Amino acid sequence: MFWRSFILVVLGLISIVLFSRTVWGPTGLLEYRELKKQYADLEKQIADLDKENMALSREIRLLQSDNQYVEKVIRQRLHYVRDNEVLYLFDASAKPHREP
Repeated sequence: MFWRSFILVVLGLISIVLFSRTVWGPTGLLEYRELKKQYADLEKQIADLDKENMALSREIRLLQSDNQYVEKVIRQRLHYVRDNEVLYLFDASAKPHREP
């Protein structure tokens, strides 16, 4: 009877140790959840980078083939103007002053 109880206690302790390692061990469920979250974050980053890559590829294609788009980009980014044109630049952070 003593050996049977002893064996049951030992098997119970082994079960507790294995369960704790399954949940809290280095390859346990908690680590699995963290890795799953990291994987989802990386997938989102990849999707965002793919969108940005597609937009840049489209812009490159337009810059190489569309002269009107090239002119638009030059005028917007470099503030170029044609003859007899006046360019007004406003500070984006300046707020209009209102009189009460």
